[in-house]
Amino acid sequence: MSKGFDKRRHGNPARWALPVGIGVVLCLSSGACSRGGGNAAPPREDHPVSFPRQTSTIVVPVTASLSSVAAVLDAELPRRLWTIDERKPDCVAAKRVDLGIAKLKVLPKLGCRIVGQVTRGRVRLSGRGNELVITLPVNATISARKVGGIASETATGAATVRAVAHLSVASDWSPRAKVDIDYDWTTPPGIDILGQRIEFVGMADKRLQPVIVDLERTLPRELAKLKLRDQLAVAWRQGFTSVALNRDNPPAWMRLEPRRLGFGGYRVTSDRIEMVLAADAITETFIGPRPADPAPAPLPPPSRHVGTRGLHFFIPVLADYAQLEPVIGRALRKLAAKGITLPGVGPVDAEFGRVTVFATTGDHLAVGVQAKVRKRGSTTFATKGTVWLTAIPYNDRDSQVVRVRDVRIAGDTDSGVANLLLTLFGDSGVQDSVRQALTHDFGKDFARLLGDVRQEIGQRREGDFVFFTTIDRVRNGGIVVTGDGLFLPVDASGTATIAYRPRGKS
Repeated sequence: MSKGFDKRRHGNPARWALPVGIGVVLCLSSGACSRGGGNAAPPREDHPVSFPRQTSTIVVPVTASLSSVAAVLDAELPRRLWTIDERKPDCVAAKRVDLGIAKLKVLPKLGCRIVGQVTRGRVRLSGRGNELVITLPVNATISARKVGGIASETATGAATVRAVAHLSVASDWSPRAKVDIDYDWTTPPGIDILGQRIEFVGMADKRLQPVIVDLERTLPRELAKLKLRDQLAVAWRQGFTSVALNRDNPPAWMRLEPRRLGFGGYRVTSDRIEMVLAADAITETFIGPRPADPAPAPLPPPSRHVGTRGLHFFIPVLADYAQLEPVIGRALRKLAAKGITLPGVGPVDAEFGRVTVFATTGDHLAVGVQAKVRKRGSTTFATKGTVWLTAIPYNDRDSQVVRVRDVRIAGDTDSGVANLLLTLFGDSGVQDSVRQALTHDFGKDFARLLGDVRQEIGQRREGDFVFFTTIDRVRNGGIVVTGDGLFLPVDASGTATIAYRPRGKS
């Protein structure tokens, strides 16, 4: 038995039939009713932006002042290089007179006591290129006492010791120096006594030569006391770091991971000695929070092969999708205000609401627009819903202007389902408005971010080391669709230098 109308459950039908009927009449007469339309949203892609790893070669000069090197040498070398105190039986040779038939000795051979010392002055350093020049003033004071038991004379002399050290490093980064040393007497030591000249040059040379030989041995050892290798090891460890490229919008970081270290020689200038190094490093760009620093590797031996000097990294320029959404909405509402006529339909009244943009598959953009449309003058239901379009963003090489192409309705729209709303968004005028609204010029963002990056990384301190960076060339690549927004990757090239600058010192 079929069930009839249950008054206990539904109440009196007269109580609800009348309002529904009135609503239907009003809906039909006013055209205020709507029916659903639109299409399904395409899948959302949330993959983050990723940048390829690049190889950079960073110049790392480890420096010390020449005055500090001179101070080390000055402290280690004795002031008194040698002394003498000995009896010499023939200070003055015998003097004879030739009488023609025989030679008559008129002055016998005279002995004396030789007392003296050779002292040095302050060490002076200079140089050019990889040659370190050490200049050492030497002063001699030598006396011949009690010549023949009666006379005494004192002589002074001056010499300049000049050592040229050709600097290099060993496989463990310890300094090496091939030293060529020479000297000359600017004032040879000697005296005139009893009409004869007593020269002390040979005697002084005999004592000075061992000092020179010892200096050749000790100079590399004294250079090692500058601890340039220790400075280098610290610089190497601190090279495993991340450098802020931009603090926000978007936060971006350049992570450095040194791989090789090449020795480019020593360079001596007027006041500094510099160990010139070149570090090959992997540079990676990250978006978001600061990435973890790479684990430091031990200081490697000097490499014979390093890359061409240069720093290479990416600067990401971001256009958040939230920036694009209101632009599309304004463009569509402006189009609706002008009036829209659809082929085969005629004039329509269209209202555009919320716009949503996100990344979808195939490097496409998904654009969803809430809308309502009705044929002008029609009393039928208005069609409302969200229509989803897809588009492909693109830009020319080194152009900051991003455009879209291939704007179309997402998914399949067979004629049985295609309604007035889909017809509206299939119109070329509507699609052109969306296309033009999605055109974005990154020029201002590009210039602002580049300025921020130059300021951020131009000079920054890490402990006792200061990083100096210049950006010489920038080129932007193709636009990248990511879950976070449209990214314009900017390939930046420049130079980087890491200098040892202990705090509190120049």
